[in-house]
Amino acid sequence: MRAVLMAGGSGTRLRPLTCDLPKPMVPILNRPIAEHIINLLKKHRITEVIATLHYLPDVIRDYFHDGSEFGVQMTYAVEEDQPLGTAGCVKNIAELLDQTFLVISGDCITDFDLSAAIVYHKRNQSKATIVLTRVPNPIEFGVVITDEDGQIKRFLEKPSTSEIFSDTVNTGIYILEPEVLEFLPPNQESDFSKDLFPLLLEQGIPMYGYIAEGYWCDVGHLDAYREAQYDGLCGKVKLEKAYEERYASATLPRSTYAGESGIWIGQNSYIDPTAQIEAPALIGDNSRIGPRVQIEAGTVIGDKVTIGAEANLKRPIIWNGAIVGEEAQLSACVLARGTRVDRRAQVLEGAVVGSLSTVGEESLVSPGVRVWPSKQIESGATLNINLIWGQRATRNLFSQRGVSGLANIDITPEFAVKLGAAYGSTLKPGSQVAVSRDQRSIARMVSRSFIAGLMSVGVHVQNLEATAIPITRTVISTLPVVGGVHIRIHPERPDHILIEFVDLKGINISKAQEKKIEGAYFKEDLRRAQIDEIGNMAYPSQVMDIYSTSFEQHLTTQAIRHSNSKVVIDYVYAVSGAVLPQLLAKFGCDAVVLNASLNQTAVSAVEREALLHQLGHVVEALKANFGVQVSGNGEQLILVDETGTPIRGEMLTALMVDMILTANPRGTVVVPVDTSSAVEQIARRHDGKVIRTKANPSALMEACQTNSHVVLGGSAEMGFIFPQLHPGFDAMFCIAKLIEMLTIQERSLGTIREDLPLVYHKNQTVRCPWTVKGALMRYLVETHPAESLELIDGVKICSLTDDSWVLLLPDAGEPLVHIFVNSSDRSWVDRTLKDYRFKVQNFVDQEQREQAIK
Repeated sequence: MRAVLMAGGSGTRLRPLTCDLPKPMVPILNRPIAEHIINLLKKHRITEVIATLHYLPDVIRDYFHDGSEFGVQMTYAVEEDQPLGTAGCVKNIAELLDQTFLVISGDCITDFDLSAAIVYHKRNQSKATIVLTRVPNPIEFGVVITDEDGQIKRFLEKPSTSEIFSDTVNTGIYILEPEVLEFLPPNQESDFSKDLFPLLLEQGIPMYGYIAEGYWCDVGHLDAYREAQYDGLCGKVKLEKAYEERYASATLPRSTYAGESGIWIGQNSYIDPTAQIEAPALIGDNSRIGPRVQIEAGTVIGDKVTIGAEANLKRPIIWNGAIVGEEAQLSACVLARGTRVDRRAQVLEGAVVGSLSTVGEESLVSPGVRVWPSKQIESGATLNINLIWGQRATRNLFSQRGVSGLANIDITPEFAVKLGAAYGSTLKPGSQVAVSRDQRSIARMVSRSFIAGLMSVGVHVQNLEATAIPITRTVISTLPVVGGVHIRIHPERPDHILIEFVDLKGINISKAQEKKIEGAYFKEDLRRAQIDEIGNMAYPSQVMDIYSTSFEQHLTTQAIRHSNSKVVIDYVYAVSGAVLPQLLAKFGCDAVVLNASLNQTAVSAVEREALLHQLGHVVEALKANFGVQVSGNGEQLILVDETGTPIRGEMLTALMVDMILTANPRGTVVVPVDTSSAVEQIARRHDGKVIRTKANPSALMEACQTNSHVVLGGSAEMGFIFPQLHPGFDAMFCIAKLIEMLTIQERSLGTIREDLPLVYHKNQTVRCPWTVKGALMRYLVETHPAESLELIDGVKICSLTDDSWVLLLPDAGEPLVHIFVNSSDRSWVDRTLKDYRFKVQNFVDQEQREQAIK
């Protein structure tokens, strides 16, 4: 059997280790990852290997040559012009694959029984077999579900946290029949998980998943790289060591090391008798360990490495040719080829120093800092940021809605400049982008920095300045821009800044576009414009007029003018207070305005509740028709009925659905998956339709735009969308629409509320570690009948006889799981919520115990 070794990856997340080295050549225990894979193939009698190459191909060819030194026959296929993807590169060599073959990724460490997987493939007469394994946190991988016979039923490539429905993942190891390659187009980029496998599933081609026992690690990022080293030393994975295991010898007296085994030492290496080594540890050929050096368990030292006297090594990974000075301290870091760490310097946990760099005497490289190749750190310097342009990057830049962080701590001017440059670098030079913000000084500061970043990469800016985000979404579609950005205080966290990116239609950008921006940001892949190409800035005029015209076109203005409604509106000192009064005044609406002045500091949750209580008293005293508290920079609202009673949460969502479907019978409403089933009951009254989406703003916006006859989208928590106006949430238009509908329908909020279906909807949150979320979702899927499951977002278990259901939704940003229970039966809700809380807690506790034992 032949094997295809996919070795074209550039390993961007492993930088700076892969700046001058292809990812498969990164060493684990002083041998390249690709060599460990070839050893595994050879062990299972697979000796014909075809390596597909793209990034720095000569490094791999010069190391393996024809493969004879490694006991295999190596041939190479180089993707010269552009990468063809995981499947495209295999399609490219289809003429060499005339019988069953194996495909294996060049960036994994594993000791799977490949022979057993091949036997399984042939026994099931499968056309494509995916080797699967179970991992604690499957968010970085393709999740796969099989039936009891092992046949694949569903999979999802790199799910978000709320999409996880199993912890069984694709390892990138496939056993394939040659005919499956006929489904792929020639000379075109394609992917096994995204293109070929979904097509085979759709065509009914037999596909099986073989759940392998043993060790598997996708060496996709620096943390995984270090873990794979330690696991190899500790014997968690069966890897061949390049050196002899020593117990006692002339150069290593028994008193020198702790333990009886687990120290591997290469040829011609000298270890001073006063050095202390704790097993397990590995030291390569021709290395020198000086007097009184302390080497803790987990340390890996390459070939031709020199360690100076009294150096303290706590689990570092040191590549070939490095020099470590006297009294230096290395703690769980990585030093690449030829690095020099001078006397008394410190390189701390998680730091990575690129090849041929120098860390000066008594300098400090802080935890997690990355130093690119051939850099110089001056003596005595303290390095707290990556030694490239910009600050230390987090793994995920985007959260559930945009980029957020602590104001002037996480989201600083420097961060905003780099983020603006990263966004602009994903656009064509000369493109135009609209930028807006709320009225606060912190948002103005971040906005100006962001604009500077955009202009630095040759992107022009249409500066809308301080305005409400619904206005931004409306105006963007009228401007010659490719997208927009709105910067504001986070609606739920007054100490945080939120930066939202929207496309040319005003919809939040896709996950794919977010990944492009993240890639440019993390890889420092930033374009630099020439002086004559620097972007310029314009200030569009008549922004309010554009919004006002659109606002008016989508209302029955005569109804509002003759409504005689008295409305009390609390703007909570936000920018919408400068907008809506002007619009309502055009229609002669009697609006009493509270707290409309602009405030530089955001109102806390406690203060907002006090203002809501005050609003209720004012509505009651003035005998107003209703009151509204506007928040979220003009996106969200809470209603107060004529008696001063607040209407919010599920009741507000149901009330809005009832009013809009009364006005638009047989219309469609779009709500998140966790919304009460009252919306379905109301829709049935009006012959309407309900579409449920994932519980995030982007999903709601997309669904409102892509489905026909949608008259309302959203929920009380996020806000309400009127797709005919613009694709985003808009509390300001919602107020005007309420006045119109109440007038035409001749109803009050109080009477509508009394007529709503009685549905009990409760939720609780349970702590659930990231490493358990995938297993929990798989457990829920496996322990409930398939016909009762909805997997739109999280796992929803529905009753087959009524509208009762339970939803378990993993939190996108925290180690939490939210449990929602919904029914017309209060006792069922209370009992079920208690039962599932108990089930989840028990499962989490059991998984954590098992992980602790492992």
